[in-house]
Order: sequence, then structure tokens, then C-alpha cells
Amino acid sequence: MKVPVLNMAGEEVSSIELPVSVFEADINRGLMHQALVRQMANARQGTHKAKGRSEVNRTTAKMYRQKGTGNARHGSRRAPIFVGGGVAHGPRPRKYTKNMPRKMRRAALCSALSVKAGGGDIVVLDELAMDAPKTKDMAAMLERLVDDSTALVLLAEWDENVDKSIRNLANAKALRANYLNVRDLLGYDKVVMPLSSLEMINDILVVEDVADFDEEGEEE
Repeated sequence: MKVPVLNMAGEEVSSIELPVSVFEADINRGLMHQALVRQMANARQGTHKAKGRSEVNRTTAKMYRQKGTGNARHGSRRAPIFVGGGVAHGPRPRKYTKNMPRKMRRAALCSALSVKAGGGDIVVLDELAMDAPKTKDMAAMLERLVDDSTALVLLAEWDENVDKSIRNLANAKALRANYLNVRDLLGYDKVVMPLSSLEMINDILVVEDVADFDEEGEEE
């Protein structure tokens, strides 16, 4: 797939062929969903906790006598049915982490990038650099490149001027290319990347794990 390469003014300066294995991969929506669920789950701290009846600080005295009141018998004010008592089956600290093989994670990223490329939502720049942090200039540049769409700007390496310029924009986000993830890809309309970021993404996603085998064909 060939796409134009633009400069920061929005003018086409050349064109480039996107890697087929990354931007024209088979789209697996189920795999993308699995990767998104994993990422959202791994972001949870799991520190929620409610006190049970054994943890509530209330009196241990019996509420009222066992017989003669006409009411049901009760022996503790900590019971979940009473106000101020413990919580029955409340949340406890736990881990929500999910595992996913690296090849599946890479395949999910390739599927998401292929969806963006198929919809014409990939914007390639020859370079992205700013002399000083300037949110107004960054907003004007993104307006030229993506109109009113939200944008995910991928950087090959951290750039303080670019990061500070885009930080206060509600419709854009700067992200290191090696931190590319399904949630951000699907959460923004356009993906803006300079050539250096495209090269880094290609290096990360095209590399395949090849096991080393000995002469007898057994894995080492």
C-alpha cells in the first residue's frame, strides 16, 4: 500500500510503500478485542476492598434477648442486614492481570494498523520537530493534517518540545512508537507518524520468533 509522505505544512513531498505484513495483514477482530480486554484488565489496580462482618468495629453485645420479643433471633450487630454492619460478598483485593502470547499481541497490533490503513487513517510525515513548545502551532499543524479528527502522534523517541506542545490538546496524544497499543490505536481517528516512527514499528512487528534447532531437528 502506497501512501503520501507529507511535511508539517501538509504538503506532499514524496510517497512510501507501507509494509504489507504490518499494514495489510488479515484483520482479526476477535484478537483485537482480546488484546483490548487484556490491556484494560492489566491497568486495574485491584485494590478495592469492603469490610466483612469480622472486620467491622461494632459492639459484640447481643442486640436483644433471644426469646420473648417476637422478632427473629439475632446475636450480632455486625450482620450484613444491619446498617453499619459488614458487607456480604463484597469486593476483595485481587489481581486482574491476563496473559497473552507475544505473537498474538503483535498480530492484534497488525490487525489494528491494517484497519487504520484500510480506512485511509494513516498520516506519514517526513519529520516532526519543533524549536520550542507551542501548543498553538501543534494544533494548527494537526488541523492541516487531520482536520477535526482526533489524532495519535507516534514518536520514535521522546521529544520534549513535541510532547509539551501536544499535552494540552484534548483531541490528540503523543506516544512513543515502541509503546504502541491496541487501546490507543482504536481510541483515535487518525495515526500520525514520522518516517522514523514507521521504521521503528516495522522493526518491532516484522521480527518473528524463530526457534533454534539442532541437527536432529530438536529444539535447543
